[in-house]
Amino acid sequence: MTQWRDAIAAAADRISGHARVTPAGSVTIDGAEVQIKFEQMQHTGSFKVRGAFNSLLSLPIPDAGVVAASGGNHGAAVAHAAASLGIPAHIFVPEMAGPSKIALIERTGATLHVVPGAYADALAAARAHEAETGAAQIHAYDAEATVAGQGTLMREWEAQGLDADTVLIGVGGGGLVGGALAWTGRTRKIVAVEPALSCCLHSALSAGEPVDVEVSGVAANSLGAKRVGQICFDLARDLGTSVTLVRDDAITQAQLWAWQELRQMLEPGGAAALAALLSGAYAPQPGEKVAVLLCGGNVAPDPMTAGTSG
Repeated sequence: MTQWRDAIAAAADRISGHARVTPAGSVTIDGAEVQIKFEQMQHTGSFKVRGAFNSLLSLPIPDAGVVAASGGNHGAAVAHAAASLGIPAHIFVPEMAGPSKIALIERTGATLHVVPGAYADALAAARAHEAETGAAQIHAYDAEATVAGQGTLMREWEAQGLDADTVLIGVGGGGLVGGALAWTGRTRKIVAVEPALSCCLHSALSAGEPVDVEVSGVAANSLGAKRVGQICFDLARDLGTSVTLVRDDAITQAQLWAWQELRQMLEPGGAAALAALLSGAYAPQPGEKVAVLLCGGNVAPDPMTAGTSG
């Protein structure tokens, strides 16, 4: 873990001034204090900017620039980072990314390619572009620079006073929870939260290796990886990480709760960890200090493009 912590500390120095330090606080849920980090307030609405900037600032970038495949948030983050650094970027997203995330990427000025199908189809197209042009592939979750960048979130949260025994984190391909595991090791419990309809980490841990899974449900465009990343799988297996599954209706209820109680707009993937706590899918032990990471705010449709009334 020492090498990972060194890499994450270096990433934090590297991306300082590029990624926001997002707020952290606490709320009361069922009479208990729950610590919250509001990472959906990050540039482009998700934690992905951390890994994107770390990758672009630490990897050799060819004249062809960079290419990324994404369900939406990673693509927006890479596009934003590339624009900030003056690097050409081609972003491949599936149609299921949705109009809000597609419009977000378009606003960055990156070259956007919308691909029929799911994330796996966008990844295949991005790899073809890489082979044809020599552009640097910036992987959404299964690359050391990406994972180290995402790990800066947990480092930052601890510097803000995080003292929870347990931290609930949503999982797609595993870059975010992998970064959290890489930073914390065994010092606190990380609970990986997955939608029941898109659960590649749960399936991999059950099978003893990463396996392909079917992907569907309300959070598929952010937590819908077909196969968990090897880095995340290795960390989760070695650390005995537990996985909690949540239903789609619990996720949408968590989105509603976040708006009504916190006035925070979360996309389904960004609300998954909160859903585990609110629905009882994860039940804390008496006296257990719990924290929840809110990690994505790109709701669809974008409420600010629907016009105004009154």
